Amino acid sequence: MPDLKLTLVVACALVDADNRVLLAQRPAGKALAGLWEFPGGKLEPGERPEASLIRELDEELGITVREACLAPLTFASHAYETFHLLMPLYICRRWEGVVTAREGQQLAWVRPNKLRDYPMPPADIPLLPHLIDLLL
Repeated sequence: MPDLKLTLVVACALVDADNRVLLAQRPAGKALAGLWEFPGGKLEPGERPEASLIRELDEELGITVREACLAPLTFASHAYETFHLLMPLYICRRWEGVVTAREGQQLAWVRPNKLRDYPMPPADIPLLPHLIDLLL
């Protein structure tokens, strides 16, 4: 198997006061459109994962997150056909502002026992047991 380009993305499980997790649906026109995922995105060159996540959560959802409120939970390592994805998943229970879909994506606050009901990209699925165990 040839070496695939490594793509580093960062994701966040935002957990609200009712212990629900925020999922975002990938919009039409993007790869894996229609699937549900944790908010986040690609790191910019030279950017630390936490800084990237703070930037992405502001851009995508209009919320302000402090680095101290991001706790690393687990990570995904998944070989797609054209690249290898490495994705740390952080958990965050505190932020400022109101979660708003700023990029036209659908959002859903989901109870932990219902997370598996939402179709997700292959890399995200192995993250679910870690998150569900923590929240149930």
